[in-house]
Amino acid sequence: MSDNATPRSTRGELVLSLRGVSKHFGAVSALTDIELDVHAGEVVALVGDNGAGKSTLVKVLAGVHQPSSGTITFGGKEVTLSNPAAALDLGIATVFQDLALCENLDVVANIYLGREKNPLRLDEVSMEVKAWTLLNELSARIPSVRDVVASLSGGQRQTVAIARSLLLDPKLIMLDEPTAALGVAQTAEVLNLIERVRDRGHAVIMISHNMEDVRAVADRIVVLRLGRNNGVFYPDSSNQELVAAITGATENAVSRRAGRRQAEQGA
Repeated sequence: MSDNATPRSTRGELVLSLRGVSKHFGAVSALTDIELDVHAGEVVALVGDNGAGKSTLVKVLAGVHQPSSGTITFGGKEVTLSNPAAALDLGIATVFQDLALCENLDVVANIYLGREKNPLRLDEVSMEVKAWTLLNELSARIPSVRDVVASLSGGQRQTVAIARSLLLDPKLIMLDEPTAALGVAQTAEVLNLIERVRDRGHAVIMISHNMEDVRAVADRIVVLRLGRNNGVFYPDSSNQELVAAITGATENAVSRRAGRRQAEQGA
């Protein structure tokens, strides 16, 4: 499906725009001339095979890597993301796949980790109230903000990591494989959470290998292949179209299955 198809939601202002962004590691080109737009109140799924450049692109936007060329515009201004702190200060928050939570600390301590109020004399009451407020806004199923993270399920841990990313009210939140290794119920919980983050007006970039999860929440699906753009799709695009764009092969198991179904229906 082409770019002029109708998206799922009404998009807000343009938050992020990439033009011609490339990243080289010596002789290896991890990204080449990447173009990407993300709007407020929109979930953009970034999909592609292993080695497609998804994680490298997220790390460029998180300030971990600096692009070799190209421009990044954020909030209408061209920006340089020199380090993760600079990205966070601008309003770009990232939840990596490992979540980076401290399992021996409670939910409040994890949400405020490194951003404690009055660190020399912690304002525990204020921090707890804010933590509950964030979690309630997300309709999170956390029994108590004083439970240690080690006692929480995978879905609840993902919730804590997302709540932490919202603490500074960023404009853009990036989620790296947010449903990986989760069960059915926990995956549904996290997908609902992503929708609520979008409904709050945040722009969301979601990396996922699970096409069903992508279809459930994404407004647009951006395919990367071998470090390059390889199409923009929408949730009603067929598996055949998506697999062809991701793999570069129009002849595959999905296309053959679709062909057999068409033949059976026509018989």
